Amino acid sequence: MARTQALPIQIATGDSRPIGRQIVDAVRMRIATGELRPGAQLPSVRGLAQQLTINPNTVAKAYAELTAEGWLESRQGLGLYVAEPRQRWSGVERDRRMDDAVQAFVHEVVALDYPPDRALGRLEKALAILAKKTA
Repeated sequence: MARTQALPIQIATGDSRPIGRQIVDAVRMRIATGELRPGAQLPSVRGLAQQLTINPNTVAKAYAELTAEGWLESRQGLGLYVAEPRQRWSGVERDRRMDDAVQAFVHEVVALDYPPDRALGRLEKALAILAKKTA
């Protein structure tokens, strides 16, 4: 049986993303980079809420979203575990989500008055984390 794996995430109070979104993003990233492997057990809702000193409902909602998207699986009476990798969205939905993400990124870069070549360099550096996993 898998042991509960610590979830080393931090909530940034100055972050524009809601706390629940920060949790979802952090768990997704840890799964995508291999820091959390399939079968790893996550802390309970109450345990993570205590660790982060936040409301358990916020953790429960984040976990529910991750479960609905297929990142986590609930095992009755045992807890939440990282799910085996699978295609989470159809090709059309993946394309739509990618377009949305690219547009959001471009709008932020424009608002920051950041040169496109420097923005691409920063993006490549950030995405290199994911490339290491597939290498």
